[in-house]
Amino acid sequence: MGFTSNLCLWITFCLHLCCFINTGKAQNAKEVILLDSKAQQTEMEWISSPPSGWEEISGLDENYTPIRTYQVCQVMEPNQNNWLRTNWIEKGDAQRIFVELKFTLRDCNSLPGVVGTCKETFNLYYQETDSEVGRNIRENQYVKIDTIAADESFTQGDLGERKMKLNTEVRIIGPLSRRGFYLAFQDVGACIALVSVKVYYKKCWSIIENLATFPDTVTGSEFSSLVEVEGMCVSDAEEEADNSPKMHCSAEGEWLVPIGKCICKAGFHQKGDACEPCGRGFYKSSSQDLQCSRCPAHSYNDREGSWRCDCEDGYYRALSDPPSVACTRPPSAPQNLVYNINQTTVSLEWSPPADTGGRNDVTYRIMCRRCSWEPEECVPCGGNVGYSPQQAGLVDTYVSVVDLLAHANYTFEVEAVNGVSDLSRTQRLFAAVSVATSQAAPSQVSEVIKERVQQRSIQLSWQEPELPNGVITEYEIKYYEKDRIYSTVKSRSTSATVNNLKPSTAYVFQIRAFTAAGYGTFGPRVEVTTKEEASAATIVSSEQNPVIIIAVVAVAGTIILVFMVFGFIIGRRYALAAFSVTHGSPAVHQFAKELDASCIKIERVIGAGEFGEVCSGRLKLPGKRDTSVAIKTLKVGYSEKQRRDFLCEASIMGQFDHPNVVHLEGVVTRGKPVMIVIEYMENGSLDAFLRKHDGQFTVIQLVGMLRGIAAGMRYLSDMGYVHRDLAARNILVNSNLVCKVSDFGLSRVIDDDPEAVYTTTGGKIPVRWTAMEAIQYRKFTSASDVWSYGIVMWEVMSYGERPYWDMSNQDVIKAIEEGYRLPAPMDCPPGLHQLMLDCWQKERADRPKFDQIVGILDKMIRNPNTLKTPVGTCTRPISPLLDQSTPDFAAFRSVGEWLDAIKMERYRDNFTAAGYSSLESVARMSIEDVMSLGITLVGHQKKIMSSIQTMRAQMLHLHGTGIQV
Repeated sequence: MGFTSNLCLWITFCLHLCCFINTGKAQNAKEVILLDSKAQQTEMEWISSPPSGWEEISGLDENYTPIRTYQVCQVMEPNQNNWLRTNWIEKGDAQRIFVELKFTLRDCNSLPGVVGTCKETFNLYYQETDSEVGRNIRENQYVKIDTIAADESFTQGDLGERKMKLNTEVRIIGPLSRRGFYLAFQDVGACIALVSVKVYYKKCWSIIENLATFPDTVTGSEFSSLVEVEGMCVSDAEEEADNSPKMHCSAEGEWLVPIGKCICKAGFHQKGDACEPCGRGFYKSSSQDLQCSRCPAHSYNDREGSWRCDCEDGYYRALSDPPSVACTRPPSAPQNLVYNINQTTVSLEWSPPADTGGRNDVTYRIMCRRCSWEPEECVPCGGNVGYSPQQAGLVDTYVSVVDLLAHANYTFEVEAVNGVSDLSRTQRLFAAVSVATSQAAPSQVSEVIKERVQQRSIQLSWQEPELPNGVITEYEIKYYEKDRIYSTVKSRSTSATVNNLKPSTAYVFQIRAFTAAGYGTFGPRVEVTTKEEASAATIVSSEQNPVIIIAVVAVAGTIILVFMVFGFIIGRRYALAAFSVTHGSPAVHQFAKELDASCIKIERVIGAGEFGEVCSGRLKLPGKRDTSVAIKTLKVGYSEKQRRDFLCEASIMGQFDHPNVVHLEGVVTRGKPVMIVIEYMENGSLDAFLRKHDGQFTVIQLVGMLRGIAAGMRYLSDMGYVHRDLAARNILVNSNLVCKVSDFGLSRVIDDDPEAVYTTTGGKIPVRWTAMEAIQYRKFTSASDVWSYGIVMWEVMSYGERPYWDMSNQDVIKAIEEGYRLPAPMDCPPGLHQLMLDCWQKERADRPKFDQIVGILDKMIRNPNTLKTPVGTCTRPISPLLDQSTPDFAAFRSVGEWLDAIKMERYRDNFTAAGYSSLESVARMSIEDVMSLGITLVGHQKKIMSSIQTMRAQMLHLHGTGIQV
């Protein structure tokens, strides 16, 4: 007892010393505190079971303020099981909870006589509830979070040297679905002091961005999840058209790049994060305008928040005029009007007005009146009079008025008008002139009828002109072939026959009348074609010409095809050589199209990449429909190396054209942000897609996905590329479940030789997906991509499970070197697992080629029965990778030992309560039986079923138990 008390005194001293050294940090503004034991100065009264275990004591922080802590140090007694439970913690809106522990722990080596009983860890648990559940602790109701170990432990010597430091550990729990939870701490024989416990969750605090208010937002339930938040426009602002404001709250409580925005309404301008009204004498006509403008000339306003200015008296603004245009007035009258008479045609000319009213849209209109010999008796000229070029809307300062009556008096008025003339209430201003016409020639012959058409003659008839203006003595008929010299014939009546024409020939005819005043003008053109004359030679020629044409086209097409084939071969070799030479500084525009940033519209953030955000959006190229695209952006503040590495991927993708390789639309390098634009794959990455749809596809559908990936890799291999980072996370899936290879950041070109090797000297390697020789010697080939493809097969058949589960990278490397390989996923056909094992052959020469893999998968799709038979390309045996802690099920004596070995000991009570007391009964379990035990986590279900399947196989082989597999 004295020894234990002495230890407790050491811990208490340690608490004072550690709190003195720890200066404390400012509260993180992204955290919402649910519990902070350090802030509580009175007794916390947490539940301790047994009561003699954890003990609540007082301590002092760095400001000598009393704090409450818990300690336990029963290292002298074996089989310790001391529990400490917090009070009930209401979680609020949180789904993902952070637990920060500060503690000190005594080194067991410094305690004499405690070998075998002393521990240097403790366990952290939690229990979800909707309300408080009383003071009894039922261990089987708690879910284990983690085993907590100290980074630094103290000894007696440390106390003398005053080197004590607190251990700080943070753990995450969630997603949580109930109103609250308890935390529990289990001591199994350590000498430990729990200095403080802080429980909190993270949120993005409210913010105003782009004139939109985004409220406090709790982070998502997953580490990689983004919470999309709709913004609300501030007062006197509105959403920009088709661009509503959105932001995404990251798992770390940080707002990501905003999408869309609000803009100040008409009559208001932005000042800081608010919209203020325009002052008197100023206006803003549209929300698209940035600032208020001073009222334009001859306009005013006497109120705030105006979207336009009113015109002064005598000034106007046309309906089509924007508010930014000055108010104007009608023009003055045209100047210097003169005329010229030619029989019944009057030509008028004038000069522009002296005052255009401040506008540049001045046109002219003509008013014509026919007057009697008595003054003041005039009537409008009517529709029989013609104006050339037109009566109104004249831009030029002249007009000809035709088809007037002979020997008549006319008055012409010429008025200048502009866009506000019709709005003016003042008197019209115009120039006027009176004239008298003389004898006139007849008007046009307008109606011509084809009476009879022969091979060499055409008979025509017509009506007398509407205005003969005298006695018509004859008609002149002009006719000609197109683009030829014309001929004429005369007729004294209203009909005529034209002879000596060519068969099958188009002729144009025009007719005019003659009086004492002379000829009128020719009427409209009439086109008539004479009848054709049959010819045997013509028939033969028309039949043979198409044959000749077809033969010529066929020969020309063959020549062009030959040149295209040679051009493709030479072009591909040139592209590979050019990229290989320029890879250190990617010649992006040699392989990637430069896009105009204005053609790209970012709509929302869908993830975060190595170099910046990944967004979805629309691409609208001139003359084409807009398409959905994914946009990789380069974050602000990038280095030149990061820019080169970022664009390197685009320079590689731009050389590929295959239905199972992601298509590059282009790049934006001449603006900010720098962007890579690729086709949009609606279902995202393959691993996340499979986890979301766990168990929802048939085996043939999964094999179809694998076949698409293999086809894409076969294409890349044929192109001479090694991917180096092939994994389900780098495969994208579209809405039709077509899988496409993506993420070429680590890809490299090699020689055309299929055995060529790319060797690297540094950089990260994805160990769980990488072949042995690539890990050990950094030698990458198409065969190392085949190894990675085998891992992708395992990911697909296990619906996105993590390869090698929770094994460390070093454990994975060691297991592979010793010949172990991943076992078949649950319900995986033997034929597919055998193909995986072939991909994981130690010697790279023994692995299948992608061309062989595509052939095998095609055969499986055509004949699903082959999935049941392991038909691979290799014959060397490989040992399946067993969990290293369960090498032989015969060595287990109980269900509890088996669960401990596969690290599923938390479900002991579940198996016991359901009556599974022997391994034989466990071996008969199905997935439905496992789910009926209350095991809801899919990963745990799969791990337990995988172990049960291995158990069955061993029992059948060793004991012949007759268990149905």
